[in-house]
Amino acid sequence: MAQQGSQLDWEIISCSICLDPLKDPVALNCGHNYCMDCIKTHWDTQDERKIYSCPQCRKVFFHRPELEKNRMLADLVEELKKTGLQAAPADHCYAGPEDVACDVCTGRKLKALKSCLVCLASYCEKHLQSHYDAAPLKKHKLVEPSKNLQENLCSRHNEVMKIFCRTDQQSICYLCSMDEHKGHDTVSAAAERTERQRELEGSRLNIQQIIQDGEKDVKVLQQELDSINGSADKAVEHSEKTFSHLIRLVQKTSSDVKQQLRSKQKTEVSRVRDLQEKLEQEITELKRRDAELKTLSLTEDHNQFLHDYTSLPPLSESTSSINIRPLRYFEDVTAALSEISDKLQDVLRETWTNISLITTQVVVSLPQPEPKTRGDFLRCSSGITLDPNTANNNLLLSEGNRKAASMGEPQSYSRHTDRFTDSIQVLSTESLTGRCYLEVEMRGLGVSVAVTYKNIRRTRLESGFGINDKSWALRCGINGYILWHNKGCTPVTGPRSSRIGVYLDHSAGVLSFYSVSGTMTLLHRVQTTFTQPLYAGLRLSFSGDTAEFSKLQ
Repeated sequence: MAQQGSQLDWEIISCSICLDPLKDPVALNCGHNYCMDCIKTHWDTQDERKIYSCPQCRKVFFHRPELEKNRMLADLVEELKKTGLQAAPADHCYAGPEDVACDVCTGRKLKALKSCLVCLASYCEKHLQSHYDAAPLKKHKLVEPSKNLQENLCSRHNEVMKIFCRTDQQSICYLCSMDEHKGHDTVSAAAERTERQRELEGSRLNIQQIIQDGEKDVKVLQQELDSINGSADKAVEHSEKTFSHLIRLVQKTSSDVKQQLRSKQKTEVSRVRDLQEKLEQEITELKRRDAELKTLSLTEDHNQFLHDYTSLPPLSESTSSINIRPLRYFEDVTAALSEISDKLQDVLRETWTNISLITTQVVVSLPQPEPKTRGDFLRCSSGITLDPNTANNNLLLSEGNRKAASMGEPQSYSRHTDRFTDSIQVLSTESLTGRCYLEVEMRGLGVSVAVTYKNIRRTRLESGFGINDKSWALRCGINGYILWHNKGCTPVTGPRSSRIGVYLDHSAGVLSFYSVSGTMTLLHRVQTTFTQPLYAGLRLSFSGDTAEFSKLQ
């Protein structure tokens, strides 16, 4: 009681702004007290609005009150200080909703420093001291603060369960061992822990051996990867050199053919022009001779005609009878080049086919690795909607059937054989096959994100996600996460988040749940064999709970 009274006195003389003893205390007309400097500083931030309020009761003052030191309260503070009043614990020392509170503290409870498995109680630093000082209490088992101490009590006999029944695989008290567990195979909980600890260590050794073997395989695969990359780099380098050489050879051949064609063109043009000039000269000569003969034909003197005609020189042999045939040289070259082009294309096509067959051969076959970054996960995402025909009558679907809300009252759905009748849950319209990723945004006290086979029951308790061998469900509650499957549950630790990511590699049998906030944190991974296509599911435990499949970019 003395401690409680001291704590109350301290609260009376403490400033609610700085949490220290009042300095130059002032009293507002609403009845609350503050340090003069503290309330002035608080009101300085409200000067722009010209409306001032009490930090505790929020009473509004439309004019800044004049402050005067409360001398009686100041004297009280000094008097309490003189009596040796000890400072109350800071706020961070008191137990909050998520903390384990001291079971001995009265009034506002402090955080527990340890929990005792014998006393089944938790103690703050002050009340724990007796466990360090008193000889009988030193033998008690102290552990980190736990909210689950009452789970060590037998619900039937209200006794500490220090015995383990191997027959029924459960912890019991000494009265249970003489009653319903009489004749069973029982040992002390400590002995069973020792045995299970050995099994755990054996499991760890097996896991470590698997890790070592896996690391060796990783090194082998890295060597194979280096070999693949090196071989590919060399092949690319050689192909570039080969095709560069072929390109240069084709360009040189093209230049040679062009040069030969132009040379032949020049020769043929020169030959034809020479012949053309010769023919033109003959024509000119013949025209001149024709003119002479025309003049001679007009001579009236017969003797003169005969004399001139007989003295004419004979006509030279004409070249006009040259047989000029079409030249086929250049057309033959074109045909030859076309034939070469066709053959080259055939060779390249056949070579490319062979290269394709070689490069498509699988050298190393491995399952695709799980994505590492959120960007990698998003590349596996696909649009997911909810199937109204499966929705429980208490669920309201919205946002294009991507969002479900538990309404606490029936909705107007038609009868359907696919509808869940006893579990407030719904299935996706789309099936999940291959590699896929989805995210669920949640609000509420108990949302479960699940994947399930479509032939899950639609009625009775066994229809609930995780309460059968056809579904896997991550329950997200106020106390953390639990993975449910086939009526078995596994506690899951990880950062709390309103968004859960689900990754599925159907062929590899991998199902992973992630907490998504600034980063992605793996919560739990399931490794199994999926025998059917899976569907996404949402289960809402309380009225007001909501869950929505996010639109992923």
